[in-house]
Amino acid sequence: MNIGIVVYSETDHTYSIAQKLQDKLSVEGHEVNLERVVPAVKVDPGDLNVNFKSQPDTDPYEGLIFGAPVHAFNLAPAMNAYLNQIPSLKDKKIACFVTKGLPFDSTGGNQAIKQMKRVCRDRGGIVMGTSIVTWSVSRKKKINNLLSQFGAMF
Repeated sequence: MNIGIVVYSETDHTYSIAQKLQDKLSVEGHEVNLERVVPAVKVDPGDLNVNFKSQPDTDPYEGLIFGAPVHAFNLAPAMNAYLNQIPSLKDKKIACFVTKGLPFDSTGGNQAIKQMKRVCRDRGGIVMGTSIVTWSVSRKKKINNLLSQFGAMF
C-alpha cells in the first residue's frame, strides 16, 4: 500500500514518532513517504486561511497517517488549517495521532483527536484508528502501542 505520513512538528517529538512509523511500515512492505506541514508564518488558533511553505498533497496515497502536537488543549492550529484545506480524502484509510506534554488524555489529547477525525470524515476519509502519545514516564510504551496498532491497520 502507498502510505503518506503527514506531520506538523515544531519540536520534532511528533516527527520522531512519524519516522518510527515510516520505518515500521516500510519493513512491512509498504511504500511510505514522510512529509511535513510547514506554514509560511505562525498560525493563530481558528485561522483556516493559511499559506504554507510545504503543503503535502494527499492524492497519491491510499492510506494516510496524520500527526501533530496538542496546543492549548486543541489540535495545533497549523495542522487544523492544513486538514481543513484538503479538498477530499474520499475512501482513503486514515489514522491520526497527537503528541502532548500533560499527562492525561483529557488535557487536550481527546479534543485534538476529535478535531482530526471530524475533518477527515467530513472529507470522505475512513478513520481507522487514533492514538495519543504523552511525553511522560510511559511514552515508550505509548509509542510502541501506536506502532503496533497503526502497523496492524495498514
